[in-house]
Amino acid sequence: MSNSIKITVKLFAAYQEAYNKPEIILEFPENTPVSQVREHLIQQNPELEKWRDVTRFGVNFNFVEPNTPLSDGDEVVLIPPVSGG
Repeated sequence: MSNSIKITVKLFAAYQEAYNKPEIILEFPENTPVSQVREHLIQQNPELEKWRDVTRFGVNFNFVEPNTPLSDGDEVVLIPPVSGG
């Protein structure tokens, strides 16, 4: 049986607007890929679907690939494109 991990998800731009808060704490099974965090958020807030293919991932202040496994205590950032202006 795999253990669960707790991660902190920092929310920016569209993600922060959807949740109306700067961060959330989530629990996942050990070794969950970071892309599952995005899937979880889209499931809870379907309006985020349009950002699925353009969101980049950060774990502990490093950009990572979508298949990067998460560890307990990780800080995850989902980074949608930000428009300048």
